Amino acid sequence: MLQTRNKMSNQRDILIGKHSIRLLTIFFLSGASALIYQVCWQRLLFGAFGVDIESVTVIVSTFMLGLGCGALWGGQAADRFRYHVIVLFALCEFGIGLFGIVSPALIPFVGEFFISYGLLVIAVANFILILIPASFMGATLPMLVAYSVRRDSSVGASIGTLYFVNTLGASIGAFAAGIVLFNFITITQAIYLAASGNLIVALVAYLSAGRGSEE
Repeated sequence: MLQTRNKMSNQRDILIGKHSIRLLTIFFLSGASALIYQVCWQRLLFGAFGVDIESVTVIVSTFMLGLGCGALWGGQAADRFRYHVIVLFALCEFGIGLFGIVSPALIPFVGEFFISYGLLVIAVANFILILIPASFMGATLPMLVAYSVRRDSSVGASIGTLYFVNTLGASIGAFAAGIVLFNFITITQAIYLAASGNLIVALVAYLSAGRGSEE
């Protein structure tokens, strides 16, 4: 029993040693914010062109395409600017947060502006609009993986741990937005909450890079 407990403790220490609590926390917040956005933007799109399969298709396909394109771009940027990758990560998070702040007004405005052009044009306009922050979201994982691998030289542990933490944050964010938050706050307030998470992550990452922190 004691040996098992010591073994689990050692594994936990190894995990924390490879990925600092700060690094894991900011990526957890990043994942939670992303799924809060997805749920909230879906509802904003409902207001733009109705509650139907088209709005669901737009938001899901946009997120998937954006995550894929962002991951490709983020990996290339991490290789090219390997010693500034944490700053790039902070800029991506700042960009997501900035878009989040304006999105409650911007997404309905785009829908109303293009309403006379028909459903297809509205869908394409919102698709392009949401593709930008979704691409930033997709770029964050390869950037943090590159940063972590450069410190620890362990690709498997870096990808596995970071992906787990980000996915855990995303699942909690989706649960919070869909079941908890809307019982107490508005959609706009929920989006601002997610944007605050992105801005906090951006600030912590930037300050860490400025200090040359190893955490």
